[in-house]
Amino acid sequence: MDSTLRKSSLSETGAILKENLRNYAMYIALAVIFILFSILSNGAFLTARNITNLINQTGYVAVMAVGMTVILILQHIDLSIGYAAGLFGACAALLLKNGLNVGIVIIMILAAGVLAGFIQGMIVGRLGVPAFVTTLAFQFVFRGFLTLVTDTGTIRVGNDVFSSLSNGFAPSFFMAGGRHGSALLLGALAIIIVVFVQFRERNDLKRYQFKMTPWPLFAFGLLFFAVLIGGFAYILSGYNGISWTILIVAIITIIYNFILNRTRMGRHIYGVGGNREAALLAGINVKKMTVIAFSSMGLMAAAGGILFTSRLQSATPTAGAGFELDAIAACFIGGVSTTGGVGKVVNTIIGAFVIMSLTNGLNLLNVGISYQYIIKGAIFILAVAFDVFSRGKRG
Repeated sequence: MDSTLRKSSLSETGAILKENLRNYAMYIALAVIFILFSILSNGAFLTARNITNLINQTGYVAVMAVGMTVILILQHIDLSIGYAAGLFGACAALLLKNGLNVGIVIIMILAAGVLAGFIQGMIVGRLGVPAFVTTLAFQFVFRGFLTLVTDTGTIRVGNDVFSSLSNGFAPSFFMAGGRHGSALLLGALAIIIVVFVQFRERNDLKRYQFKMTPWPLFAFGLLFFAVLIGGFAYILSGYNGISWTILIVAIITIIYNFILNRTRMGRHIYGVGGNREAALLAGINVKKMTVIAFSSMGLMAAAGGILFTSRLQSATPTAGAGFELDAIAACFIGGVSTTGGVGKVVNTIIGAFVIMSLTNGLNLLNVGISYQYIIKGAIFILAVAFDVFSRGKRG
């Protein structure tokens, strides 16, 4: 009897693992990448300086990928965000060069991003023009404007406050054993928040009598997150502490995660992405959700452009090239479904780290840019193939 129960328990655990494989795959991939590059680089990959650089490099891709997650959940796509980010970053650099206050410039650029996204959303949602066609057209438009803005060449940014957004660090209020105490405290706080959220979600599943992850697997997941967050915090505390980029990405992730999982708008977005016809019959305003999603994407493209320009402290005519590909790849690697209706912003952030960790590690190993593109393309194909396979589809 005991043997039968054990077999049943193992079978159930295996089934749940298979069902949730999409959610765990990117964490496994990230762990493998970290271990592999740490070995191949003789430990250089996991140094405090390199991890800090990796996080700051990931910032602009991560925020754009968050916006792209919403777009893909709705079964749309946005090909314009790369050059949109480049254009908004160049406009910010130009305005700062002309002496405008950095706070006013950031507000203006973010508002311009929302407006640009709103226009595209109206074309897609209200006029019914396919998102692929609309955003491809706007990619050309944004690229043209970027060329006009940067007609004189590279625009240098000399504003220290603006540059600190991607290169600066939050103040450390005390040191502990030669380490930045604020980084350790924030790491501990992040672990507490993750544990609290996970238990709350588990209680919600129990309340509505949904299938729950077995305790051993649930505990392992919590331990993985705790080790990951704690490890990052410990490493960062040995360098300059917590960068402003980390805080910006964390705040954006928390906001979007709350909207998608705890609000009516979030439920409507998932509903539209899962079954558009059923959403219409349920009285959901599909056109409104589309406009909101593209407006959100415009906002995140502007934020990404600000972070990228801040990091380079300059704007160039080629800024933004390929950003949309990294953002889309981050989403799919993070488990966003190719058929819509499925995706989590937290997983997308991990997907962004996977993409940028590959770039960072390959650069440390002096792998040529041509091979880097080939490797990224192969991983992108694998991510999409995995999504199709996990849903039992063929061909």
